[in-house]
Amino acid sequence: MTELTFDAFKQSKLSEGFDEVLVREWAPNFANEPHTHPFDTEAWVVQGEYWLTAEGRTTHLKKGDVFTLTRGIVHSEHYGPEGAVFWAARKN
Repeated sequence: MTELTFDAFKQSKLSEGFDEVLVREWAPNFANEPHTHPFDTEAWVVQGEYWLTAEGRTTHLKKGDVFTLTRGIVHSEHYGPEGAVFWAARKN
C-alpha cells in the first residue's frame, strides 16, 4: 500500500472544496488554551499524538487518525512528549 503524500492530500482536499491545506507542527507537551477558529477543519495526524477537547469530550489522536472540527467550536489541545504534526484542510 502506498503512503499518502502531503501533495496528494492537498490536491484531494482542494478538489473537495477546501480553501487551504497546510502542515501544522506542534512542540512536545505544548498545551493550547480553549479557543475557536473562523473555519471548518478536516485534518490527518501524520506524526506524534495529542488530546483534543471539544464539546466536553476529550479524544486521543495519534498517527493515522482523522478529525474534523466545525468553525466556532471552543476546543483545546494538549500535545504528547514527541509533539505532533498534522495536515489540516480549512474551509472558510
